[in-house]
Amino acid sequence: MNKTCIILAGPTAVGKTALAIPLAQHFSTAVISADSRQCYRELDIGVAKPTPAELQLVPHYFINTHSIFDEVTAAGFAGYALETIYELFRKHDVVVMTGGTGLYLRAFMFGLDPVPPADPLLRKQLNDQFLEHGVLWLQLQLQELDPAFLETDHQQNPHRLLRALEVVKLTGKPIRSFHSGIKAKRDFHIVPVALELPKEMLYQRINNRVTAMMESGLLAEAEHLFSHQKLNALQTVGYRELFAFFEGKCTLDEAISAIRQNTRHCAKRQLTWFRRETAYHWMAPDYEAVLAHISSKI
Repeated sequence: MNKTCIILAGPTAVGKTALAIPLAQHFSTAVISADSRQCYRELDIGVAKPTPAELQLVPHYFINTHSIFDEVTAAGFAGYALETIYELFRKHDVVVMTGGTGLYLRAFMFGLDPVPPADPLLRKQLNDQFLEHGVLWLQLQLQELDPAFLETDHQQNPHRLLRALEVVKLTGKPIRSFHSGIKAKRDFHIVPVALELPKEMLYQRINNRVTAMMESGLLAEAEHLFSHQKLNALQTVGYRELFAFFEGKCTLDEAISAIRQNTRHCAKRQLTWFRRETAYHWMAPDYEAVLAHISSKI
């Protein structure tokens, strides 16, 4: 196919949405989100979802497509994204994809090896234990059953830890043993760009974003979701910290400070992930420069 998917990846707050929309307008096309949280209808402010005005500028996909009660996986995203992009390619030569969920982007670009399906009962048991004992409990379990997994950059990611623990308990094999390293081939061009900023600038943007979120009503949004705090979709920076405030575990100022700190940690992990992926061309979020690079590849 003489079709192209532009991918804009990078850490939170680097400016992906602000760049993706004018690029989509330039190519008269649509945007597919590759964000594991913006797909949930119930989450808005805390996941930095594009505003209603931004969503009207160009068509967006994988935004508000699921409920927090749904299970959303990287494999599920890849299937959705491939189906969507082939439909879009019927009308467009170029499609823009953007997001910070590295595993979703990897699944779309290269495919995923089949891993044993989730076991709902075991998953509930493990999730209950995690909610009671925290991330340290997950790490100690994996230290005994799959210590190699703790050498990855997922050691602070509860969702990844839970999945790794579930797989090893189901099969007796570490989750990475199911990874063949064989990459699927796509019959369209992919132009992957990763956006970066100097650390001080990125961290300041993160701090400013958290302030703007609180001013926009994040506290009320989190309070509305508090009764569902055990759902996997809500094991998310921006909500977890405010849930702790509602439970009396910290002050509001401490919760806000924790959101800023944990978001910075999240950005650092995202950068580590994308820098390990050799496909990306790294650039500052400068529209003209990114457009020139992309145009040279199409």
